[in-house]
Amino acid sequence: MTVTSTGIEAETPAVGDPAHMREESPTAPGRRLLRAFATDVPAVLSTGYIVLMVLAAILAPLIVAVSGWGPYAFDQSAIDPNMGAIPLGPLGGISAQHWFGVEPGSGRDIFARIVYGARVSLTVALSATALTTLLGVVFGLLAGYFGGFVDTVISRVMEFLMAFPALIFMIAILSALPADNRVLLLVLVISLFGWPYLARIVRSQTLSLKEREFVESAKASGASHAQIIFREILPNLQSTIIVMATLAVPGYVGTEAGLSFLGVGVVPPTPSWGQMIAAAAPWYAVDPMYFIIPGVFLFLLVLSFTTLGDRVRVIVGSGEVRA
Repeated sequence: MTVTSTGIEAETPAVGDPAHMREESPTAPGRRLLRAFATDVPAVLSTGYIVLMVLAAILAPLIVAVSGWGPYAFDQSAIDPNMGAIPLGPLGGISAQHWFGVEPGSGRDIFARIVYGARVSLTVALSATALTTLLGVVFGLLAGYFGGFVDTVISRVMEFLMAFPALIFMIAILSALPADNRVLLLVLVISLFGWPYLARIVRSQTLSLKEREFVESAKASGASHAQIIFREILPNLQSTIIVMATLAVPGYVGTEAGLSFLGVGVVPPTPSWGQMIAAAAPWYAVDPMYFIIPGVFLFLLVLSFTTLGDRVRVIVGSGEVRA
C-alpha cells in the first residue's frame, strides 16, 4: 500500500476497470513525472546546462585535446612580460588559440582549466550529496522507526553537529589535514556536517508514517522490521529524498568553491573554479575576464541546480505526480 504525496490513501478501482491497470503499472508514476518535467521550461533548461557541464567534465581530456592546450601548459607567448605579464590581446587574450583567454602571470589556458575545474566541482558536490543522502536516510529511518534510546542518541548527535558553525570548522579541519587526496577529504568533511539536515526531515516523516494503518497492517501480518522499512516506509519517502538531494547539490558546489577560494580546498595546480576566482582577485582591474569567466560558470551551475531542485519540488508536490 502506498500513500500519495498529500498523505491520503487513494481508493483502488475495480480490477476490471482499465484505470486500475494504469494505476497499478509500476512505471506510471515515473511517466507522469517525466511528462510534467518535460513541459517545465526552467527545469529543462537547468537540466540541459547541468548535462553539458557533466559531459564537459567527463570528456575533459578529449575537449582540451581539440582546443590544443592542457590545464597545466604555460604559453609565455600569450602574455606581455613588459606589462606585468598581462595577457596579450583584448578580453584577456581570447583568440583562436585560447578560447577563453589565458591566466595573467602564467599564460595557462583558462578554457582548459574551466573544463577540468568542472570535474572537481561536480565530483565533490555529487559525491558529497550521495554520501549525505545515504547517511541522512539511514540515520533518519533508524531514529524515526525505532525511537527510544536509538532516537535519543541519533538526535543528540544531529543537534551537536548542527550547532557548529560548519564553515569555520570545515576550514579548521581541512587546514590541519594533509594536502593528499584533497577531493576525498572535501567530500568527507562536507558530508560530516551535511547529513543531519536530511536525517531530521526523514526522522520526522518516519515518525508519522510508522503510525499509519498500512504499517500497522504489515506488523500484524508478521512482516520484519526490514520489510516494513524498505517496503512500506522508504517508498513513501522517495519524493522527499529526491527533492532534498537535488537542492543539496548547489550548496555543496558553493561550499567547495568557497573552501578553495579560502585556500583550504583543492591544492594548486589542480584546477578549481573557486581557486581560479581567488587567484583572479589581484588581477580584476587589469584583466576582468579572468575573474568573470569562472564566476559566470560557477553562478550558472549553482543557479541550474537550485532551479532544478525547486522545480522538482513543485512537480512532485503538485497533483500531477503521486508517490
